[in-house]
Amino acid sequence: MPILLDFEKPLEELYEQLEKAQETHEKGKVDMSDTVAQLVKKINNEKKNLYKDLTGWQKVQISRHADRPYTLDYICAITKNFVELHGDRNVGDDKAMVGGIAQIDNINVMIIGQQKGRTTKQRQYRNFGMPNPEGYRKAMRLMKIAEKFDLPVICLIDTPGAFPGLEAEERGQGEAIAKNLMVMATLKVPIICVVIGEGASGGALGIGVGDRVLMLENTWYSVISPESCSSILWHSWEYKEKAAEALNLTADQMLKNKLIDGIIPEPFGGAHNNPEMMSKTLKAELKKHIKELAELKPQKLVNERIKKFSKMGSYSNA
Repeated sequence: MPILLDFEKPLEELYEQLEKAQETHEKGKVDMSDTVAQLVKKINNEKKNLYKDLTGWQKVQISRHADRPYTLDYICAITKNFVELHGDRNVGDDKAMVGGIAQIDNINVMIIGQQKGRTTKQRQYRNFGMPNPEGYRKAMRLMKIAEKFDLPVICLIDTPGAFPGLEAEERGQGEAIAKNLMVMATLKVPIICVVIGEGASGGALGIGVGDRVLMLENTWYSVISPESCSSILWHSWEYKEKAAEALNLTADQMLKNKLIDGIIPEPFGGAHNNPEMMSKTLKAELKKHIKELAELKPQKLVNERIKKFSKMGSYSNA
């Protein structure tokens, strides 16, 4: 049985029936093919009803699904000849931030992103996808290499936030993120940023300044997570669903508010239901935007990028 989210619990009994029917059929005792087909049809119909009008909190849950593809999964699926580059040349190598040179078909790129882990050991190794300052400094170092060799930069965003530990603050977490914003704003090569899972706070924004900022359909991008927002405003996590709606953090709301440039559709039920299809879709989108941006001269790239971000949140007293 697949891992089911809270709002998918109505499917649990149907999946149990399907498993029993398939098991009986495989043992060859009874022909259960018609029953299996009917159950599969019921599950798909129920899924359509569940996914017809998802709330903000439900999309947050999908973005955190344990089987959802992570940065290295996409790198393996859409690139070839990936050479990972390590270290910030100052403190160390942050395992929550990965990056290196690769090829998308015949296009050389620098690809960077936050990486989570699936097992307990991997999660600890990757620090739950929460980079330290050296992670952002490593990302900046790779971006400067990309600029030197005229490589487009691809940033895959998937983090619950920058690591909030005391040692991270002592090593200059805020300064490292701010420096990245400055460097990315004026980098003379194309930058494409894609939120592939969670996009929380400055941890996401630290690699989120680009000529194109895109979101997968069932992802979120916000200054704060729904749980933290609920904890601050109501002193309890019980209001996380209400907070998720108030934050306008989903891809369609972000596009409506002109904070991103596009939405990449996911396979039915989320990227975890068909990682292969999701990878093909992401690859096609990246190639399309790289081709468009490659036609622009460096100074025009920078000017348009600064102009785009300067418009965000602007207001008039008139």
